[in-house]
Amino acid sequence: MGATMSTEQLFGVDRLLNDDERAIAATVADFGTKRLRPQVAQWFEDGALPVRELALELGDLGLFGMHLDGYGCAGTSATAYGLACLEAEAVDSGLRSFISVQGSLSMFAIHRFGSDEQKEQWLPAMAKGEALGCFGLTEPDFGSNPAGMRTYARRDGDDWILSGTKMWITNAPVADVAVVWAQTGENGLGRGVRGFVVPTDTPGFSAPEIKHKMSLRASVTGEIVLADVRVPASAQLPEADGLRGPLSCLNEARFGIVFGAVGAARDCLETAIEYSGIREVFDKPLAGYQLTQAKIADMAVELGKAYLLAIQLGRIKDSGRIAPEQVSVGKLNNVREAIAIARQCRTILGANGITLEYPVIRHANNLESVLTYEGTSEMHQLMIAKALTGQDAFR
Repeated sequence: MGATMSTEQLFGVDRLLNDDERAIAATVADFGTKRLRPQVAQWFEDGALPVRELALELGDLGLFGMHLDGYGCAGTSATAYGLACLEAEAVDSGLRSFISVQGSLSMFAIHRFGSDEQKEQWLPAMAKGEALGCFGLTEPDFGSNPAGMRTYARRDGDDWILSGTKMWITNAPVADVAVVWAQTGENGLGRGVRGFVVPTDTPGFSAPEIKHKMSLRASVTGEIVLADVRVPASAQLPEADGLRGPLSCLNEARFGIVFGAVGAARDCLETAIEYSGIREVFDKPLAGYQLTQAKIADMAVELGKAYLLAIQLGRIKDSGRIAPEQVSVGKLNNVREAIAIARQCRTILGANGITLEYPVIRHANNLESVLTYEGTSEMHQLMIAKALTGQDAFR
């Protein structure tokens, strides 16, 4: 007897989507099946990604900055963008990160805070995948507390000179442009943070790649080293004032994770269901045992709840009324449940669960990074609780 429904059907998810959203999700899923899945395990094992080649293909699909308007961007709904992230991360979190850093961090920063000249110079090429961007905020000693960043920008005549180091920057070694955040010493700690659009061929800029990762291996990660990098005054993002600038960009990226984590979890669960149906133990399929069915049922319930939460947050965002704390709810819950599902699915696959022949251990490893980047679980707990209690417990 075969399965009668999927998790999406169990929760009636498809009925909540419109035709455009279904079409976008189907397009990304089809690209993932035909282009990405046949090679992603090898990319993960090699710790390498054909970035330039994939960028042009993803640009042709309209995935870079797809929820932005103008400058060659598709101007889709936030929910449609989220569904694209879901289907990308169903293949691999590193691939969704590639899309997210390009569109929701680098392009969004320029689109939201940049000058007309900056937008015209970079956004059309970035939307096509002809130019790649990265987002330099995190530092070796300052992740959860970006206000303490040590990267500094000082005025020298009409120019700015940037000095400092950024760490764990996706796309940095391959980027053409970096959005870099630095202290300027204005108005006290954190309030004087400014953003700068820095071409990566500027003298003094370097981006060594970080090797030996055990997670997000199908993604390029590096440092940014700024050795007295001189940029003109026109490099500053004119509309970014203080930490609100980079934090609003992070909120855009977190929104994509809310959906993306669902994709990784769904792929793990589908793999486990299929495997348990053909793996025989004591002369009957593993799926026929009550303990296995209990695992599958519990995971399906959590996956469905995460899916519904993502769509609800997408609708709120499309209405223009989403709050950062609401995105934190989605990031905290959906990533936490996704990694629990990945680990549980690994137990169903047994020893086969640790090989790259199946995607489960790859998703589990990747989700270890997703769990802590764009805000750790602990930071999101504190953001949610602050909104509910009115008490700031960050210090």
